[in-house]
Amino acid sequence: MFRILIGAKDLAVAQRFYEKLLGVTGRVVGGGRVYFDCGSVILGVLDFSSRDGQDWSGPTESIYFATADLNGVHARARALNCLAEGLLHEDPSSPLGEVVVRPWGERSFYAVDPSDNSLCFVDESTLFTGTPEQVAALRRGSPSSS
Repeated sequence: MFRILIGAKDLAVAQRFYEKLLGVTGRVVGGGRVYFDCGSVILGVLDFSSRDGQDWSGPTESIYFATADLNGVHARARALNCLAEGLLHEDPSSPLGEVVVRPWGERSFYAVDPSDNSLCFVDESTLFTGTPEQVAALRRGSPSSS
């Protein structure tokens, strides 16, 4: 994968939001799009505000970002007042907007952008990628980050 597009209700608001949250400058590439470099993947934000009768039908699940500075991103998300509310899988030990270790071993938190896109930020040292070792550890009930 090299690029993922998400919809924006207001492109200017979305650009400012992602520049502050991600700590990088977006590139206006034309056609109502702004690109953000996120490692080897580009996050493209697509303006849907002026498309009469067209709704954005993009991702319905969270978009996951790996970061070496999870606490820094969390602080920026808190300042933007965009931390997700509620519990993951109704688990009281897994509040969405807080940095916690999830049942599968990732240290993460969830946020919501101004267009209601769900975002998850994960400590890059704890990524769950579905390796056989990680899956076996889950089956044993002890998450592994290998």
